[in-house]
Amino acid sequence: MSAPGRAAAVAFDLDGTLVDSRRDLATAVNRLRADLGLPPLAVDRVERMVGEGAGVLVARALADAGTLAISGARALEIFVGHYDACCLDTTAPYPGIAALLPALAARLPLAILTNKPMAATRKLLAHFDWLGLFRTVVAGDTLPERKPDPAGIRHIADRLGVAQSGIVLVGDSRFDAETAAAAGCALVLVEWGYGRPEDLAKVQAGGRARTVGDLAARLDEGSILGA
Repeated sequence: MSAPGRAAAVAFDLDGTLVDSRRDLATAVNRLRADLGLPPLAVDRVERMVGEGAGVLVARALADAGTLAISGARALEIFVGHYDACCLDTTAPYPGIAALLPALAARLPLAILTNKPMAATRKLLAHFDWLGLFRTVVAGDTLPERKPDPAGIRHIADRLGVAQSGIVLVGDSRFDAETAAAAGCALVLVEWGYGRPEDLAKVQAGGRARTVGDLAARLDEGSILGA
């Protein structure tokens, strides 16, 4: 049991929190759009579509397409194929993350909670040699529910043998904030990810981090829970 005020485990969002994957996601989106005879979208526009899973991303990316000759399921399948081919092209950890994770894993159980599909999630984690750092991974297709539903936090708590209230969720969006609120766990909102400043200003968070150094300090014992 962790002492009062100390985190029992940390769950991380992936895109926009641990890794910057914007350009590769935009590449896959624009290859799909090219297949359908549509013009490309700017990276920052695609970035604002990310956060609720690949299916929602594809629907948003094709919202201007009108009636399509293919189904939404087929469009998603094509996108996933394109993303699998390019997902490692430019995606990289944010500065300081590669050093933070092993140091943190040495003293706390870590988990991933992402709406990204499991195949792509594991491919990225394996590429950065992070698979061994996370005791459990909950992706967008692990459970019937996805963030902001609290089911993922419940699953992590069960797998790690900790209370939901002892988990700190680290993320970059209002979806992470809504997940933490629904699950009754603490949130650290990172400000380097995909969330726009005007949107992040409205998010209720127990802690905020402008840099990875800020995040490390926030995750020190007693700095989040009951602080």
